[in-house]
Amino acid sequence: MKAFWSCVLGILLFSCEPRKQEIVVLPEQEVAVDLSHVGKQKLSEYGFFVGPLKELQPASDVIPYTLNAALFTDYAFKLRFAKIPTGTKAKFSVDDVMEFPEGTILIKNFYYPADFRKPTAEMRILETRLLINEAGTWKALPYIWNEDQTEAYINVAGKNLDVSWIHTDGAARQIKYSVPNMNQCKGCHLRGDKVMPIGPTARQLNGVYSYPTGEKNQLIHWQQVGVLEALPDLKEVSRLASYEDPTVSISDRARAWLEINCAHCHRADGPAKNSGLYLLASENDPGRLGVGKAPVAAGKGSGGLLYSIVPGKPDESILQFRIESVHPGIMMPELGRSITHEEGVALVRQWIMELKTGQP
Repeated sequence: MKAFWSCVLGILLFSCEPRKQEIVVLPEQEVAVDLSHVGKQKLSEYGFFVGPLKELQPASDVIPYTLNAALFTDYAFKLRFAKIPTGTKAKFSVDDVMEFPEGTILIKNFYYPADFRKPTAEMRILETRLLINEAGTWKALPYIWNEDQTEAYINVAGKNLDVSWIHTDGAARQIKYSVPNMNQCKGCHLRGDKVMPIGPTARQLNGVYSYPTGEKNQLIHWQQVGVLEALPDLKEVSRLASYEDPTVSISDRARAWLEINCAHCHRADGPAKNSGLYLLASENDPGRLGVGKAPVAAGKGSGGLLYSIVPGKPDESILQFRIESVHPGIMMPELGRSITHEEGVALVRQWIMELKTGQP
């Protein structure tokens, strides 16, 4: 309870504009807390979706999108949407997240099918995270769904949820899924001193999406519906590989996995910039990528190993050790997972095995 009140107090300090007080009772909480200045109490109040909320059918001004390479979150499936205010446009960026106009809301829904071999059947939605651009500042809001799947309620303190499913190999699995609190969202989304989106870069959106009218490149679609400007010829836009595509080289797949799972921190302007380890797929300097690089600060996180990446020797590489670990003081990424992404770490292991000294 002490941790809960500390979190709530920190959020209340961000209140800026006086408005009518609305007392909101959070689900499964015993106390009433005024959160009217933080966000709407219910997800349905935003009007993102039409019909039964659990079907996640977007309203006409809400655009579904996907990423070429998605962040691993304990095998959770995700459905993403963007609401860009009418009459405004996102601006194309060559190598960074799009420049979204004020009022943009990015919507990410996390769910688990009962059986991963039937990904669209018996879906249980756990949470919806919103990133809202207010006057150039991004605010993160988590909403937790009720058991009936009829509504999601704002929850600033986070929550642990029991989740079970049948995996792709037919085995039963279960985990304790963690919905982050508002402050934890900054752990991944902080760039410099600002909260920023991670996924919707041109390189991630440069791929095909199946719209109701047919398949189309997402960047072209955004341009055609009038929410994206300054898009160059697609031939000039780079594309991040899908690490799930077996037709793509191991190097490109592993580098894509490292970018989406690690590079939001491990980049020149990220929270882990002082490590000197930069994991964007576009990084071409072997030393900055970690090849033959000693850690800035040795400790249990290094596992007693000497270098971030040792070409040909994943078991002697700190990077491999940390992405395979589930120990809270060792594992990387530090947030967003409680188990190991078996397929992802296998890719990185094979990439290091095939890596030759001097190669990025």
